[in-house]
Amino acid sequence: MRVSRRSLLGAVTAGLAAPFLASPAPAQTGSWDGFLDGVRAEARRAGISANTLARALAGIRPNQRVIELDRRQAEGGLAWEDYRDRIMVSPTRVANAQRNYAENRTLLSAIESRFRVSPRVIVAIWGVETNFGGNTGGFGVVESLATLAWEGRRASYFRTELLAALRILDNGHISPERMKGSWAGAMGQPQFMPSNFERLAVDFDGDGRRDIWDSRADALASIANYFQRNGWREGEPWGRETLPPPGFDITRADTESRRPLREYARMGFRAASGAPLPNSELETAVVLPSRGAGQVFLGHHNLRVIRRYNSPVNYGLAVGLLSDRAA
Repeated sequence: MRVSRRSLLGAVTAGLAAPFLASPAPAQTGSWDGFLDGVRAEARRAGISANTLARALAGIRPNQRVIELDRRQAEGGLAWEDYRDRIMVSPTRVANAQRNYAENRTLLSAIESRFRVSPRVIVAIWGVETNFGGNTGGFGVVESLATLAWEGRRASYFRTELLAALRILDNGHISPERMKGSWAGAMGQPQFMPSNFERLAVDFDGDGRRDIWDSRADALASIANYFQRNGWREGEPWGRETLPPPGFDITRADTESRRPLREYARMGFRAASGAPLPNSELETAVVLPSRGAGQVFLGHHNLRVIRRYNSPVNYGLAVGLLSDRAA
């Protein structure tokens, strides 16, 4: 939903969940000022006001830190167990998830009634993306996107996002000074890219603005809307840790086939506690963490929906585990 969701605040979903690929050298085809002149002309043709452009583009320069982050290549990722326990599902994060779930229960219930998405997964996404709104990024979104559009790597994509950001400003949802986000332009408490903001952000508090930066109601409802629009199935679990049957070879595991959960029970899979699995028709597949030490999960449809928010398998599993502990 963003540049890829691996672009979020760098540490959690970028360097740890999946390594960056090496970036090609920049391919600027003109001066920065000439680039901005072209953006202004395109934006004016799209109906964006001259006043918005003057405010949004005033004083912006190529951000060298953004370029550095875009070009970096991670040395690898954490082992699944470290990523799970130290970063995503740490005792501190679990405690904060439980506190935020309790403190926002009325709001979450109202959001659930409208969007039919589990409040637990909403809180888990909120927690792993921005530490429950506490770390939404300190980069100016317009400057970051302009830098990436001018620098050359994926220029067309970032130019499209830059124009979307300018439309958001022109529609009065946020001021240029408050439009902060990650180095790659992911914004607010849900870390939406601008084009996803346009499609999926909602005005849940009814003030006429879709404010995913400062309105908790808008931010959490926007996460719920994302999940609803991507096929969340109300009342279904995301998945579960399991004990595989004797003789299960993790190196040859079939992670592609989808079968009813009852078939895995028949094959000898059991719950992590050792209890039998439900005799259910729930669509199920084996899911193995990346860089794991042997933990085995069975995942359902809603795990795939979580991974549409951010694709790495370890991210999806961690969000699922945190959601289990949130309430």
